[in-house]
Amino acid sequence: MPQAKLAQLSQALELRRAQQLLRTPVTLERYNGRLVVVAGTSYLNFCGNDYLSLATAPPVLQAYADGAAQFGAGSSGSPLVTGQHAVHQQLSDSLADWLGVERVLLFSSGFAANQAMLLTLSSKNDTLVLDKLSHASIIDAALHSEASLKRFAHNDVAALQNLLSQVSQPMVVTEGVFSMDGDSPDLAAMLTLCRRYDAPLLLDDAHGLGVLGPEGRGTAAAQGIAQSELFCTMANFGKALGTGGAFIAGSKTVIDYIEQFGRHYIYSTALPPPLCAAVLKSIELCRSDSWRRDKLHSNITLFRRLGADLPLLNSQSAIQGLVLGSSERAVAVSNQLKQRGIWLSAIRPPTVPQSSARLRITLSAAHTAEDITLLLQQLRQVL
Repeated sequence: MPQAKLAQLSQALELRRAQQLLRTPVTLERYNGRLVVVAGTSYLNFCGNDYLSLATAPPVLQAYADGAAQFGAGSSGSPLVTGQHAVHQQLSDSLADWLGVERVLLFSSGFAANQAMLLTLSSKNDTLVLDKLSHASIIDAALHSEASLKRFAHNDVAALQNLLSQVSQPMVVTEGVFSMDGDSPDLAAMLTLCRRYDAPLLLDDAHGLGVLGPEGRGTAAAQGIAQSELFCTMANFGKALGTGGAFIAGSKTVIDYIEQFGRHYIYSTALPPPLCAAVLKSIELCRSDSWRRDKLHSNITLFRRLGADLPLLNSQSAIQGLVLGSSERAVAVSNQLKQRGIWLSAIRPPTVPQSSARLRITLSAAHTAEDITLLLQQLRQVL
């Protein structure tokens, strides 16, 4: 074994451990939305992204099982070779109808879809203009692209305008709901600027799809903007839709181009067909069961009202950030909550900026008023 390289890796791991930044995987023995079982102990779960409680919805589980029986367990190849099945096209058509776009492409994950979106659509003459708090998948794609990279202060329209006036061939990228802070940009103001500077606006709506807007169509719809006004949108199925995989939606020209030149699409095995069947059922329930969104937003309102005295970030979404500062404190508080039966993981750098380690509280339609009251009681005692 190459000892020098192993020593280098060990040193990096030890440094991360000493800084209280080492991540340790946890195996769930059982998942039931608001409850998880770990090592034989049941915990009230406040750190998942199953916002509409669809991951364990019986119709979704049945659709998954029926899909496996009908289509087989796997797709058997990339979409452009042998991997495209009828259920893939059905899912793409359903998404296009739901969102009001011309075409949709399916991907294995939101990370892969963001990589494909930025790497394929940008060129060396472009400048990718990103929000400062963009997701790692967006930042990594920008860093690996041939385009130049500029970043503007978080959700700061004036800062965005200043950058757009200085760069050539800008492409603006933002998120519908930011995954760590839970806030949203003013898409209408950004779209006005993008039109002025002839800049495409690309949206990552992973945490907005299913949760916001009529029928859960996402952040743009919630802000009165047609999806077709955006250059393209990425979202995934692993959040509000409770399953897995992702997609990019847009005009026929944009999606045709990604289909022909997007390496993450061309050279990846297509999504498992039974998963697509489950996503189709999730979309159907998302569109028809408005009570799920109503319950989620009722829980968000209750949490904000009962937690008004806590130093929460300004968020009206299912993501509620409680910044504690140091990683040591965030880990300590998380561990104390686990001792009290609440599963709420600490989020530390580099996921969030230095000195902003936090508890990332996520709410779902499955939580009861009693769950939320208990969480806030225990938080106050621990803090």
